[in-house]
Amino acid sequence: MLANKLGITDPHELSLIEERITKSQAMRIIDESLLLNHPAGTFSTLKFIHTILFQDIYDFAGKIRTINISKNDYRFASALYLPEAVHAIEAMPHTTLREIVDKYAEMNVAHPFREGNGRSMRIWLDHLLSHEQGLVVQWHLINSEEYLSAIRRSPLNTLELYDLVQRHTTPDRGDRTLFARGINASYAYEGYTRFDANDL
Repeated sequence: MLANKLGITDPHELSLIEERITKSQAMRIIDESLLLNHPAGTFSTLKFIHTILFQDIYDFAGKIRTINISKNDYRFASALYLPEAVHAIEAMPHTTLREIVDKYAEMNVAHPFREGNGRSMRIWLDHLLSHEQGLVVQWHLINSEEYLSAIRRSPLNTLELYDLVQRHTTPDRGDRTLFARGINASYAYEGYTRFDANDL
């Protein structure tokens, strides 16, 4: 398990505490309009989101990872080249929905943080979509199997991911309940289902 600021040594306890704290921090993002002055689609904004979520738990919050990581036999971008990779991704265009999805997929391949990439990046994607298209993803309408299938295929072809996002966007009206449902769904993709973001 990961070393943490709370001195927790039991993985199950850490999982529960992490879910509760980071979901609560995620709700601060909409409740306090924390992304209002942060530019959409930048790595600095993604770092800020990651910091907000994880700063009370991990020393690496908001810091680019220095070790290589993998998940389900898939190796993410080498830590050696991450600074250059995220710089190149940041420079990618993000005007159209397809460009936005492509940029999101590339950032997922980079997986710039030690932990918490998916949860941070889905908030980052919604912020980018809202800024450029006036839309957000209805994550609660996308089940885990659909999303994980699309994200696994995205390094080779983003069409499945694009179609999934396109079919599940809705105008962004700053709806707290919709945001909370999105956070719950986003966390469920990673196996975190014990707390309802609406109650935090």
